[in-house]
Amino acid sequence: MPPLATTDLPAIPAAQGDSPFARSADALPVPAQPVAPPAPAHAEAPPATDAARARLDRLMARGAAFLGSRYAVMGGAMSWISERNLVAALSNAGAFGVIACGAMEPPRLAEEIAATQALTDRPFGVNLITMHPRLDELVQVCLDARVGHIVFAGGIPPTPAIRKAKEGGAKVVCFAPALALAKKLVRSGADALVIEGSEAGGHIGPVSLNVLAQEILPAMAAEVPVFVAGGIGRGEALLSYLEMGAAGAQIGTRFVCASESIAHPRFKQAFIRGAARDALPTVQLDGRFPVIPVRALQNEGTKRFMEHQAEVIRRHQSGELDKTAAQLDIEHFWAGSLRRAVVDGDVENGSLMAGQSVGMVTKEAPAAEILAEIMDQAAAVLAARAA
Repeated sequence: MPPLATTDLPAIPAAQGDSPFARSADALPVPAQPVAPPAPAHAEAPPATDAARARLDRLMARGAAFLGSRYAVMGGAMSWISERNLVAALSNAGAFGVIACGAMEPPRLAEEIAATQALTDRPFGVNLITMHPRLDELVQVCLDARVGHIVFAGGIPPTPAIRKAKEGGAKVVCFAPALALAKKLVRSGADALVIEGSEAGGHIGPVSLNVLAQEILPAMAAEVPVFVAGGIGRGEALLSYLEMGAAGAQIGTRFVCASESIAHPRFKQAFIRGAARDALPTVQLDGRFPVIPVRALQNEGTKRFMEHQAEVIRRHQSGELDKTAAQLDIEHFWAGSLRRAVVDGDVENGSLMAGQSVGMVTKEAPAAEILAEIMDQAAAVLAARAA
């Protein structure tokens, strides 16, 4: 679960989130053709019919109406990646782009929102980290810029922040890691929820989307729109969650290699070469020194982090470091590492935050093309059923 362009500060996690694109609303449908028997995984899908696309539109209607977009797909907020260019590209393609505020200060966020508005007249949102020390000011920046949707991530948002956003005219989206919290957030005023599984990239929780969806969708989907996130890389998965009651999906990893993404070419190549088994959570060596779990592609940096933890623990046990100093030493290891990877292209030592769907990232392509592929895959399943 991230974006989302920011400054890496260890006290403020990257936005959750382990973004989308699709056929334009007026694109002509592919003529219906005979459908072959079920194809093996990743084989070319049969073309979808008008009826199948209409059915898919109906499944996405609630989420799309809430977002004000053509498709019920939110872009995952990824620090240093989900900035004006990718966000505008997603919204222009019919999805719903989301700026990753991360550790931005209010003036910097105002600048990014204005720059995005110059590139698109379509709706987009802003993801705010609840731990940000100037959260109230950031909410006001969004309201002053008439941002229609504010996404609170990285913890339970303060009720006053939710109230301020809603009173200012924005719709509020919150991340819900469990059913009890989902109910609490809705009581606090959340207009929609995102349930993000541990398959996502970046900072993650312990529960898979498969389980969260079964726990939360039956209980909450009738009350507010619920968007699913974490490991979604193909249209078949999107369709399955829509049919379970989800209003839509948040997708991040698949859009890292969009041609509009400003991520460094070496960062994109790491994603294209990566496989699901390469995107692993952070390993914690000692329970006395907790490590926030972050899913990322393994590299020299992740290996050195293990060695660093072991050395710090040794120094603590020898009396060289007290517990507080040791904890801070471990936490500071990754400071600035995401920027080094995304912006500078240091893919050996930087943090390569990626969801498990990274194995489905096979090339660089326009965001609209990636989104269209996902929509085509979902519609093709519906067409095959009706054949």
